[in-house]
This record gives sequence, structure tokens and C-alpha cells, in this order.
Amino acid sequence: MSYPEPRYLGDNGAVSAAFRPADTPPELVRGANRTHYLATHATTGGDFGLYRVDMGPHAPGPGTHFHRTISESFFVLSGSVRLYDGERWLTGGAGDFLYVPPGGLHAFHNDTGDPPRC
Repeated sequence: MSYPEPRYLGDNGAVSAAFRPADTPPELVRGANRTHYLATHATTGGDFGLYRVDMGPHAPGPGTHFHRTISESFFVLSGSVRLYDGERWLTGGAGDFLYVPPGGLHAFHNDTGDPPRC
């Protein structure tokens, strides 16, 4: 595996890590869905967004959309989540991963009676 060109050019490492305790309350609550903003454009320098979504049974997610500035990743922790990859709907189960680059169409929702986490 090769790495891209360096973006950090310092001679020594920097103290720059961001810690978020697991018991931090969700930043967004919509119905039975609870979204935790784990890493945002502000904490990643615009590189990516990372969120944990605790979904309720038969919970809708956002409709098909895209982001102009960040990538987004989905990693299913438990249960199953319907993921749209821009062409088709897939069922993601525990351990499945979907990467969406900037501009990539995507959506997700829960169409089961079980509450998944992703």
C-alpha cells in the first residue's frame, strides 16, 4: 500500500487528537433515530464525516443526497440497514462497510422491526 503525498510537514508529531466519550449525548434526535457526530468537517479539517446512528424500528433515514465537501462512511455495528450506493439499495449487516466519496449519491434507512446501529 502506498500513501498519498504528505500533508503534515512538521519534523515532530503534533498533539492534535480529538477524543469523544461514548456516553456523549446524541447531537441530533429525530423520532426514534439518534445521531452522534463522532467526527465532523470541523474536527477532521474537512476530510470526512463520521457519525453513529442508532435507528428505531422501521425508521426512515435521509433521502438520496450527496455532499460536495466531505466523504462519508457507513459501518454497520449491529442489525441490518438499507444502504443506497447511488445505483441500488443494499442490505448491510454487522461488519459491512460502505464508503461514499464527495459527490457520491447515498441514502439509508431501517426497514425492519429491529433497531440497528451504524
